Amino acid sequence: MLEELRIRNFAIIESLELEFDKGLNVITGETGAGKSIIIDAVELILGGKADVSMVRSGAEKAAIEGVFSLEMPSKTNIVELLKREELTDEADPKFITLSRELRSNGRSTARVNGITVSQEILRSIGDLVVDIHGQSEHLTLFNPPHHLDLLDRYADLMEMREALRTVTEHVYEVRREIRGLLEDEAAVQRRAEMLRHAVEEIDAAELKPNEDEELKKERNRYANSEQLAKLSAEAGALLNGADDRSMVMSAVDALARVSVLLEKLATLDPALNELATQAESLSEQAQDIAGEISDYAENIEYDPERLNEIEERLELIANLRRKYGNSIQAILTYGEKARKDLDNIENSEERLKELRKQETELLTQIGAISADISKVRKSIGEQLSKRVVSELKDLRMERTQFEVRLEHTPDPDGCFVGDKRYKFDYTGIDHVEFMMSANPGEPLRPLAKVASGGEAARIMLSLKRVLTQADHTHTLIFDEVDQGIGGRVGTVVGEKLWELTHGHQVLVVTHLPQLAGYADKHFHVRKKVVKDRTATEVIALDEDNARVRELAEMLGATGEGSKQSAQEILDEARNKKTQSPRTDSSKTKQPKLL
Repeated sequence: MLEELRIRNFAIIESLELEFDKGLNVITGETGAGKSIIIDAVELILGGKADVSMVRSGAEKAAIEGVFSLEMPSKTNIVELLKREELTDEADPKFITLSRELRSNGRSTARVNGITVSQEILRSIGDLVVDIHGQSEHLTLFNPPHHLDLLDRYADLMEMREALRTVTEHVYEVRREIRGLLEDEAAVQRRAEMLRHAVEEIDAAELKPNEDEELKKERNRYANSEQLAKLSAEAGALLNGADDRSMVMSAVDALARVSVLLEKLATLDPALNELATQAESLSEQAQDIAGEISDYAENIEYDPERLNEIEERLELIANLRRKYGNSIQAILTYGEKARKDLDNIENSEERLKELRKQETELLTQIGAISADISKVRKSIGEQLSKRVVSELKDLRMERTQFEVRLEHTPDPDGCFVGDKRYKFDYTGIDHVEFMMSANPGEPLRPLAKVASGGEAARIMLSLKRVLTQADHTHTLIFDEVDQGIGGRVGTVVGEKLWELTHGHQVLVVTHLPQLAGYADKHFHVRKKVVKDRTATEVIALDEDNARVRELAEMLGATGEGSKQSAQEILDEARNKKTQSPRTDSSKTKQPKLL
């Protein structure tokens, strides 16, 4: 509920702070005093359209802030939205602060709990906390999708709708897969051919992991065989000696001779034992190297055919890498995936047949659930229409016709209901709209096309009376609800508005003293002139004397007779309220505004 409202430099309001009660809050005052400006300010913090002309003349910016206590059952949806948008870190927040700044340069800033948000988010939250009924864009009565939700909550159909949503989401998933299989069949075939070619090409290559590295090494040996043979032969000659160098001692023989000499020296001088040992080791290593280099030289061969095979194999691998991956492992992985994709495409006809069967079964199930929901809607809609018409009679709309209209749209791709197919969505097959005829002989038409501001407010009042248990919006604001009605009906309207406070906080702007008499909290709005500037002032009328004076002025006089009539209005309202006890309207402890 709306706990506090603070307004700065908005239209003719310079500074204003209001605290509201849980029950019926009534705002009265002369025309032009600023009553509707207060409602306009509330609309702004609910995400309404900003108008730079509303910034008070001479001010840099207008600022409006409202503190709302979160009440069940709407609290659950509000908290879920706040957490989704990261606008609260409390596990169980008790209050929410909505604010709006409108600068004279045209810029507008919206905040939730002090955090800057878009106007769309502010509006989404505003829709959950307040309903404003009158001549405003916030009038949910003119929004047909809202009609469906009101009817379904009233008919207790929300659980059935959730079951329907689950099945509907499933059929949408099936249809998405079907579309994927059917889209551009030629393109699918082209992709199949491409995948088939890739699989065949990769399979034919018979690749082995790291094969390319081994081939590069082998290619290097064949490509440099002549140089390898020359260098190894020279090294062997130096180690072992050569025919053309028969007079020269080889390196192996020389090291062996050195080893023998050092061994003899060591027998004469033991200090040379270590050198003798090292010489013996070097001699043995030289013999090993000489043997290995000789074997290597003997095995070197030049095979141009094998070299060509290697070059062709490496070129094949390079070509596959360009197409399918930067390594042999990546190529093999691509081949496996291509094989699976190809299998899926080649088996698509079988999969499509299976999906079509699933779709038919789901559409039949959706049709059955939707038909059951539709039957309940039709029955409850008729009851609702009768009750609304009865309420409207009390509000001087005796000849008004009201109907909850349900329509179905044929659709060749829709769900099955008997031998017919209808368009459907998560809510079923029904298009629900509230229809009205305000004058005898006129056909029923959508509310938005026939209801004036005052009529709309009274229709909404009637609906709220009937749907009070189904409506999750806790705070209701009625503007111009008394348009075109007199004092006798004003008493009825006042009683009905007060009875709405069993489950709602109600704010109403009125000119009727009979309605104002039912207020749990009464605000008087007036103009004052300070330093040649006009400003709006709001006074809470907490004492009976002040209320009597205000009601007397609303009756059009200030004499004793008018005061007596005003007192009678108050007394009658109190008697009616006593006879119809209402839940406690004591105020919740309120936080300070930021």
